[in-house]
Amino acid sequence: MFDAKEFVRGLPNLPGVYRMLGQGGEALYVGKARDLKKRVSSYFNKTAHGPRTQVMIGQVASIEVTATRSEGEALLLENNLIKSLAPRYNILFRDDKSYPYLTITGHEYPRLGFHRGAKERRHRYFGPFPHAYAVRESIQLLQRVFQLRTCEDTVFEHRSRPCLLHQIKRCTAPCVGKISPESYAEDVSNAALFLEGREDDVIRGLTEKMNAASDQQQYEKAAAYRDQVRALSRMQARQYVESNRGVDADVVACVIEGAIACVNLVMIRTGRHVGDRSFFPANAEGAGASEVLVAFLEQHYVEQPPPGLVVTSEPVDLEGLHVVNPSHGERKVWLDMARKNALLAIAQRVRDRATQEGRLLALRDALGLPEGAQRIECFDVSHTMGEATVASCVVYDRSQMQKAEYRRFNIRGVTPGDDYGAMKQVLARRYERITAEAGKIPDLVLIDGGKGQVGVAAAVLHDLGLHQVCVVGVAKGPERKPGEEELILESQARTLQLAPSHPGLHLIQQIRDEAHRFAIVGHRARRGKARTTSMLNEIPGIGAKRRQALIEAFGGLRGVQAAAVDDIAKVTGISRPLAERIYKHLH
Repeated sequence: MFDAKEFVRGLPNLPGVYRMLGQGGEALYVGKARDLKKRVSSYFNKTAHGPRTQVMIGQVASIEVTATRSEGEALLLENNLIKSLAPRYNILFRDDKSYPYLTITGHEYPRLGFHRGAKERRHRYFGPFPHAYAVRESIQLLQRVFQLRTCEDTVFEHRSRPCLLHQIKRCTAPCVGKISPESYAEDVSNAALFLEGREDDVIRGLTEKMNAASDQQQYEKAAAYRDQVRALSRMQARQYVESNRGVDADVVACVIEGAIACVNLVMIRTGRHVGDRSFFPANAEGAGASEVLVAFLEQHYVEQPPPGLVVTSEPVDLEGLHVVNPSHGERKVWLDMARKNALLAIAQRVRDRATQEGRLLALRDALGLPEGAQRIECFDVSHTMGEATVASCVVYDRSQMQKAEYRRFNIRGVTPGDDYGAMKQVLARRYERITAEAGKIPDLVLIDGGKGQVGVAAAVLHDLGLHQVCVVGVAKGPERKPGEEELILESQARTLQLAPSHPGLHLIQQIRDEAHRFAIVGHRARRGKARTTSMLNEIPGIGAKRRQALIEAFGGLRGVQAAAVDDIAKVTGISRPLAERIYKHLH
């Protein structure tokens, strides 16, 4: 029996992290503390806990603590443990992707681009943005006004004539000298000023140049400046939400409705609304809005640099954040917008859940699956004439696609084009591991294929003792049209064709199409890598070192193909005669 008072007596008055564990050693809750002794003792000395906390305390069998040098260090450790242990009573926000940025590179002719991941000092970054499409929308807007290049270096360095973007006035074609370095640098500077929220300075400067060009009767030049000013003015009118331009803020609102908690994050950068994103936490049942909000802020800003201002729907006091909870004014309007976004996201989630649950129920009835069946795994094999075979496994569980559980398998040691052999290998690899590690066993396995593949799948599962798993093949109809799929039920030795409007068929199509997409992406990546290597390997005199040098110098096979003989000969280890051989082989 766990003696809480005796345990607390031995705790230090230091910052750190505590882990509450259940009878079987499972993590119930992970928390941080400025003072471990005071924080942990508060769970057992007070009686005025909420129902959720009281239930948790009743399950605690032991507690582990780790002292840290500071509360900030405790916050980092807490978040790492929450991610790795996924405790039952911690409110969890899963956000696997890093946030995207817009970048202006540090080249002689800088490139406007999308960036995600580690940053380099020589480039400038603006953001973060909530979604990739928010970055791409900003890039498109800037292209219209400033016409900066967006092409990769391998394309830029080997062009001999302007591309289509120049023809439609989205790029000034610095690749072929259509603009002077000085003029291009001016456009880059104006784009950066705009992204910093100083578009009034940009508009003022462009207006002065427009007037000067007009005075000098350079009317075509004046008209170009006029078009830039107009475009910028339209963008200002459409995007600004803050009278104090230049402010960076995150607006975070938590709404709980019908037992569903949602946090909506609105991002404002340089006074401009760049988009929003909704988050649905796990383990939030019974938690209040303040508790959910604090969990989000602590987990979110461990990974992301906080802006100068965080506006929240609940009063919050967190170290390192400038947090306000406004009751009126512009910032209150922002909060109302975030709350509406959260309510809309909840309503959409309820509709989606109802749709998905209806589809799953219809599928269970059609296939005769047990009442609790909900986990579906689907397999697809992709190759081109037997080349670079890749198999995919996608997972549908808890009424949605579980992307974190997707897996790809590079198929090796199988005769090219042998789909049966490929299917046998992927299923064996998948379920041998699951049975060995006591992983989650699916209720239904879908195979994108006919009777042969279904037979192979059933044999593999039976060999592993997974007799309870239902195996169904999804064969395309005679004309390969959606809605005409034939379902092959292995256990019942029969086929089934559902009506095109059947909700169960819609769920199968959704999962099958996702498996197909995931397999094709993996196959193309593997094929591209193999072809790059093989084409260069075919050239006499090209070994591993020279091949790597060429790929690094030109960014890939396309860059090597676009390069002139003189450029190839500049690569370390490549002589002029060898450069000529490479050029001839690739053309």
